[in-house]
Amino acid sequence: MLKQYCGYVSIIGKPNVGKSTIINTILKKKISITSRKSQTTRNNILGVKTSKNKQIIFVDTPGMHIKSQKTMNKILNKSAQGIIDDSDIILFVIQRLALDSEDKLILEKLNEINPKIICVINKIDQIEDKNKLLPFIEMLSNKYKFEEIHMISAKNNDGIDNLLSTIEAQLPQNNHLYDENFNLQDKNNSFMFSELIREKIIRKLGDELPHDTFVEIDLVKDKKDITEIHATIYITRKSQKQIVIGSQGEVLKEIGKQARLEIEKYLGKKVFLKTWVKVKKNWNTDSGFIQSLGVGGNYES
Repeated sequence: MLKQYCGYVSIIGKPNVGKSTIINTILKKKISITSRKSQTTRNNILGVKTSKNKQIIFVDTPGMHIKSQKTMNKILNKSAQGIIDDSDIILFVIQRLALDSEDKLILEKLNEINPKIICVINKIDQIEDKNKLLPFIEMLSNKYKFEEIHMISAKNNDGIDNLLSTIEAQLPQNNHLYDENFNLQDKNNSFMFSELIREKIIRKLGDELPHDTFVEIDLVKDKKDITEIHATIYITRKSQKQIVIGSQGEVLKEIGKQARLEIEKYLGKKVFLKTWVKVKKNWNTDSGFIQSLGVGGNYES
């Protein structure tokens, strides 16, 4: 019988470097939302990749803002720190040829823990001058203790196979924790519905709305041919309500339509989606309320 190898692999880095896209590409299933705004992966999303005797348990951490003081970001950072401590391998992700002060702060934190770190340079398809790659990689190799450095474009599935091979080679010898047919999505459907709706809000409104939006699923009624979903969109200020609803409700209708189509794709059946918008002042600085939403939940192996 072949020896089994299994380990937790966390993907960390600044917000918006493509962590969720990397996991989605590897697992070939959308399990966390991706958008142009930071901090869009609010819960610890777990996905499992099993290939023969090798099992990788991926944990996609919230984006880390080391210097941020806002309660929401503090809780997200604490959640990310807990995941890092329990990981066997860390993928440190940066984009293009950028390594700024925040990246360096994260690397300093990682060096204190001294885990196995694989550096992943994502979005290499956006690098116009490829001659700058080698000097940048040499700088990283000389300055930091990485197991390996990989260049990828997660969006284009470029370099992913080589990255997977490196991860598998670094896995500790352990029995597999999950059956090979384990459902890649460990969150319940309500969580996914909430995230898919919130993704459409972020994409539709862009910079018009601060990143202070939460979607709560109030009802899921699963019938034979259709699933009925009721959702409440929480915002922090009354002035934001009209932004989300729009003139004659057109913005909310469009958000609902796009979210419905995405949820139908996820479920593989028709969906009836009804949404409301409510104001809850300062919810994003109320640590008790934030924890009640499941943000920064416990991470257990």
